[in-house]
Amino acid sequence: QKTEDIIKLINDLHDEELFENGKRNWAKTAGKEFSVCKLIHLNTVANFKNFRSKIRKWKIDDAAELAATLNNKNIQDNLRDGLPYPYTEDDAKYYINEMLKADKNSIFAFAITADDKVVGSIGVFRKDNIHSLTAEMGYYIAEPFWGKGLGTCAIKQTCQYVFSNTDILRIFAEPFSYNIASCRILEKSGFKDEGTLRSNAVKNGQILDMKMYSLLKTDNERT
Repeated sequence: QKTEDIIKLINDLHDEELFENGKRNWAKTAGKEFSVCKLIHLNTVANFKNFRSKIRKWKIDDAAELAATLNNKNIQDNLRDGLPYPYTEDDAKYYINEMLKADKNSIFAFAITADDKVVGSIGVFRKDNIHSLTAEMGYYIAEPFWGKGLGTCAIKQTCQYVFSNTDILRIFAEPFSYNIASCRILEKSGFKDEGTLRSNAVKNGQILDMKMYSLLKTDNERT
C-alpha cells in the first residue's frame, strides 16, 4: 500500500467515520502487502481505541483540572455568559458541589475523562412546564483535546444514559452557528439539524445566530 495512503489513514484517526471508511478501502486494495498494513493498523487502532472519553459523576478532586479547562477564553467564548473569568479552582469547587447536590431527576452533569484525566464537561438539564420531557444539553472539551473525537463519544454516552434512565423524550443543543466543530460533533452523534435561530444571542457584543439540534429517544433506539 502507498505510504501516503497509510499516512492519511493515521491522520484520520481523530475522526472515527473517516477512519472506518478509510480502513475498509485500505483493506480492499492492500493486496499481498496487507500483512504489513494490518500490523500498522493494529498498532494505530489500539492507540485510537485507548484514547476514548468516558463520562462519570464529578468529584471534588476534579476542581484543579476543571479550572485549568475553563480558565481559557477560547472555551468561554463558545459558552453562555455567567462564568467567572479568570476561572479559579474555588469556582470549580463551587460548581462541582452544586452539581453533586442538584436534583437527580432534572440535572445530569458529568465530567468527561480520557486516560483518567478530566478533559471536559457535559450536562443535560430538564426543562419545565409543557416542556418537562425535553432537556437541553451543553458541553465543552479542553482545548488541547479538540479534534480527537472525545466530544462525540461523550455525547453518545450521555444521551444513552439519559434516555435509558429517565422519561425524557428529546434532548436539544443550541451551538453558535459559527461553531462548525460543535455542529459537526452533534451531527456525528445522531442529532438532527432543525434550523437556524436568527439573531438569537448577544455574545461579546456581537449579535449571533444559533443552530437548533435535537435527538429524540426514538432516534436513539434506532441507532
